[in-house]
Amino acid sequence: MNLEELRIDCAIKQKKGIHFISASIIIWILVTVIQILDLPILTKNLFTFCCTAPLLPLAFLMSKFFKIQFQDKTNPLNNLGILFSINQMLYLLIAMWVYPTVPEKMLMVIAMIFGAHLLPYGWLYKSKSYVFMSVIIPIASLIVGCYSTRYVLALMMIVFEIIFTVLLIIENRKIRSLT
Repeated sequence: MNLEELRIDCAIKQKKGIHFISASIIIWILVTVIQILDLPILTKNLFTFCCTAPLLPLAFLMSKFFKIQFQDKTNPLNNLGILFSINQMLYLLIAMWVYPTVPEKMLMVIAMIFGAHLLPYGWLYKSKSYVFMSVIIPIASLIVGCYSTRYVLALMMIVFEIIFTVLLIIENRKIRSLT
C-alpha cells in the first residue's frame, strides 16, 4: 500500500479515532462536576488531572461500542497515531507548571493542549473535523478561559466534544460510502 492508501485504511479501521473523542466527553463531564464542587482551586486542579487518567480505558470501552479494533498492528500508521498521543503528554508539563503558578488558568491550558494536539490527526485521518477542532478549541478556550469561569469553560468543552463526535460520525459515514 502507498501512503494515501495507508491513511485511508487507518481512517476506516480506526473510524477516525471516534472512540477517543467520545471517551473525552465523559472526561469533560467529570471535569465539569469537579468545577461545580466547593473545593479549593488546587484541589480542583488535582482532581482535574486525575480525571484524565481513565481516558485509555474509556476509549477501549468506546471502541467496543463503535466496533473498532482497539489495536490494529496491520497498518504502520497506527503507530504514528500513538506517537501523536504520547506527544500530548509532553505538553502536559506546561499544565503541571501552571498548576501551582497560575492555578486559576490550569483548566484553560489543559483545554488548549487538548485542542492543539488534534492537528496531526487531521492529516492522519484525512479529516477536516480534526483540523477545524484543533484550531477552534484552543482559541475558544483562551477566550472563555480569560473572560469566564472554569465551569463555563468545562461546559464549552463538553459541547465541543459532542459536536466533534457528531462530525466524526458524519465523516465516517462518508468515507465508508466511498469504499
